[in-house]
Amino acid sequence: MKIVIVGAGKVGYTLAQKLTQENHDVIVVEQDDERRAIIEHHLDVMTVAGNGASPRVLAEIGLDDVGLMIAVTDSDEVNMISCMAAKQHGVPKVIARVRNTEYLEEDCRAFGRTLGIDLIINPEMVTAVEISQILKTPAALDVEDFAGGKVRLLEVKVRQHSPFSGVPLRDLRLPENVLIAGILRKDKMIIPIGSDAVADNDSVFFLGEKDAICRMEPMFSHKRSRVERILIIGAGRIGRNLALLMESGGYKVKVIEKDRRRCEELAKAVDDTLVICGDGTDADLLSEEGIGDFDAVVCLTDDDKLNLLVALMAKNLGAQKTFARVGRPDFIPLMEQVGVDVVFSPRLVTAGAILRQVRREEIVAVTLLEGAKAEAIEVDLRAGSRIIGKPLRDIKFPRRVLVGAVVRNGATFIPNGKSVLEAGDRIVLFTLPDYAAKILDFVESKD
Repeated sequence: MKIVIVGAGKVGYTLAQKLTQENHDVIVVEQDDERRAIIEHHLDVMTVAGNGASPRVLAEIGLDDVGLMIAVTDSDEVNMISCMAAKQHGVPKVIARVRNTEYLEEDCRAFGRTLGIDLIINPEMVTAVEISQILKTPAALDVEDFAGGKVRLLEVKVRQHSPFSGVPLRDLRLPENVLIAGILRKDKMIIPIGSDAVADNDSVFFLGEKDAICRMEPMFSHKRSRVERILIIGAGRIGRNLALLMESGGYKVKVIEKDRRRCEELAKAVDDTLVICGDGTDADLLSEEGIGDFDAVVCLTDDDKLNLLVALMAKNLGAQKTFARVGRPDFIPLMEQVGVDVVFSPRLVTAGAILRQVRREEIVAVTLLEGAKAEAIEVDLRAGSRIIGKPLRDIKFPRRVLVGAVVRNGATFIPNGKSVLEAGDRIVLFTLPDYAAKILDFVESKD
């Protein structure tokens, strides 16, 4: 597919990188010479200098054979105008990143339809929803649902002396309709086979039928596992959205923010949440507010290093679970290694949300995991796919690919070597990023 990306910032770069790996024909439009040079130096894409909302630039690109436009500049208005113009030129699907909540206060979908934009992505809300889902699943480092909620992926940390440690996977007694799809060990993702074993401190990805996964969660929960009290450091857009989401869910929320204007705005929007105007990195203030007594501390300042320090302080003082926002995804492994429970990049969360909309017809959704170290891909199998009609053990799949779950006629099961896939099945694949394009070519219909 020919895809135009307007904006070569962090999200634009990530999108261009992933889409070129999947053999899409990508064109990146960017005004800034330095950003454009970075793209040209590192990626095999065509770049165009200029404003993505400019009729001249759009005419220069030629939109007749473009299948998708994604506008992710720093300007909401440029993103919306670019998408509106592309739609007028006949581009079938357009996606805009819009951050200003004034545009999104009413029905976001209705607003998008009015402008002719197929999908509007609000990065801060997408990130807040992701955090809230993990907070509601106390034992989890990450939670992702597929197939309309019938399949769940649960990432957990294996504690010291766990009964799972050291046992070959083929000998583990897992609940029916659950398997281990991946193991993250010392920043390396493993797609395991039966002879592999889980080790202490590994992050393990369980995939399976949702109810069965939910029943597994208590096996990884500490005695004090239920999250009830949440401290949020930073009341920017993510912090504001998260506070509103968690308050509406009945949680006790406290927010510390040093910007008085932000404090006043949040205080007007919440009912029971306590908003404190102060420096969230002040150790004395944090001690006074009992940072160690909270079930979860979520650090959302714009400074990666400060988020790390506050998260570690909270952990040392007794907080059950710590979250840290990072602007640079390459910091994720470092923060996890030194003890932060959940590290997330809004850039990767946003890119993942957009990538779910970008795939071929068979692809329902794609989820980036652990800083894009792995991908979970949801696929609808169609007649003509080379993987239907024969036992899985007889199919020569690309390496580092696992068929994790199958939904057939509304029922979920975990396939084995004897299982035969059928047209109409929805499957969830777990794979390493370098193999994603190969497996998508492998499963697509040839009719």
